[in-house]
Formats: sequence, C-alpha cells, structure tokens
Amino acid sequence: MSYYNRQNVITYAHKWSMTRNPAYYSFDKIGGDCTNFVSQAVFAGSGKMNYEKTFGWYYIDLNTRSPAWTGVGFLYKFLLNNKGSGPYGIEVSSNSVEAGDIAQLDFGAGYAHSAIIVLKKDKDIRVAAHSIDCDNKRLSDYIYENVRFIHIEGVRI
Repeated sequence: MSYYNRQNVITYAHKWSMTRNPAYYSFDKIGGDCTNFVSQAVFAGSGKMNYEKTFGWYYIDLNTRSPAWTGVGFLYKFLLNNKGSGPYGIEVSSNSVEAGDIAQLDFGAGYAHSAIIVLKKDKDIRVAAHSIDCDNKRLSDYIYENVRFIHIEGVRI
C-alpha cells in the first residue's frame, strides 16, 4: 500500500481550478470537465493509475482512457470497488470527509458533478471544480438535491 498525499491533491486543485492543464484533454465542450479535473487531482495525490481495460482508472489521451477517469458514476464505482492498483475509498458522511476527498452532487437527475474538497473546517466544506470553474467555493453555495462524499483511504501499488 502507498500513501495518498492530500497536500499534493490540494496544491494541484488550487493551481488548475481556473484553467486547464495542457497535459489533459478538456472535456468542457463534450459533457463537462468536472470528473476529469477531480481525477487529475486525485492522481496528483496518488501517483498511481489502474490500467485494467474496462473497470480501471487511467488516462493516456482523449481516446485512451477509462470511463472512470471522466464519468461521475464510473469514478464512484471504481473508487468504492477497486481491489487492484490505484486509489480506493469509501462513502462517508460530511462529518468524516477531509481535504483531498471528493464530493459528488445530484442536481435532481442523478449524480452529475464531481468536485475536490480543498478545505474542511468544522461544517465548512470548500471545493475546487471544473465545468463551472471555482476554487475555495463553499459546498453550501451549490443548489443540489443530494450529495455523497468519497473518502480516499489509500493507494495500492
């Protein structure tokens, strides 16, 4: 098992929240870039991808990537079910999240947005996200029906 570097996640999220890292394709015009951005930040903290063809979590280029890299539901399923290499996590309540974890929002038609948590202080949760770019945005400023939190527990080599 390997260490999940939460500070690397936060640093990456702050650096790239309002712009795009040219090493990755921007999905803004084809469905949104939120989960792509969250995956990039999680990768900055994990340093390990999972290249399992169908159920992995990886990005090489636009045409060589897993569904979990860019899809809200696929990322959730990957992190909660991953027994192979790469990051893995559990769903937790807002009381148990930490900076470097993930918030996913349901605006009324199912979970459709991912954001990276960059600050958690008491009940104040701040996020960075793409699609509608933000950094240090209060999670409570979003209007949503449901939220789920994924706590990254670690990284397998």
